Amino acid sequence: MSRGYDGCVNLGRPTDRKPPFKFSSLTRVGFSDTDAQGIVYYGRYLPYFDDARVEYHRHLELLAFDHGPSEFVMRASHVLYEAPAGFDDLLEVFVRTKRIGRSSMTNEYATYRVDDDVLMCTAEQTMVLVELAERRPTPIPKSYKSVIAEFEGADLELAGAR
Repeated sequence: MSRGYDGCVNLGRPTDRKPPFKFSSLTRVGFSDTDAQGIVYYGRYLPYFDDARVEYHRHLELLAFDHGPSEFVMRASHVLYEAPAGFDDLLEVFVRTKRIGRSSMTNEYATYRVDDDVLMCTAEQTMVLVELAERRPTPIPKSYKSVIAEFEGADLELAGAR
């Protein structure tokens, strides 16, 4: 655990363990995350992804970015489950921004069990920046894109459409 620029505890960190991912976050499976079979209930991975994405944005100092009257909303989420995780497993959730378009961005995730480095699941989520009053897509600011582009480098796909 490390202290961030604002003094808070960071649960994520830059990494080069699983290219093209450059950032990961840790989470531990709680008892309430498991189902009757004792494995992580499939829907519990979504909060793990959210937590990793927040830590990624905290690291990039984008959490407090002022989007004005707009916010990112979830457009699509696709998860592929590979192996079961169980109570008390320590999971490492790798996250990256795969693509940024005009008003949307796609994040990619890969979750591994730390003890044996087994892949638990992968996911892609697309978020759209929406002007809240009109509920219409709005362009992602260039300054926001540039912070992510600098961190992701050549692995980021920048697209003008959407």
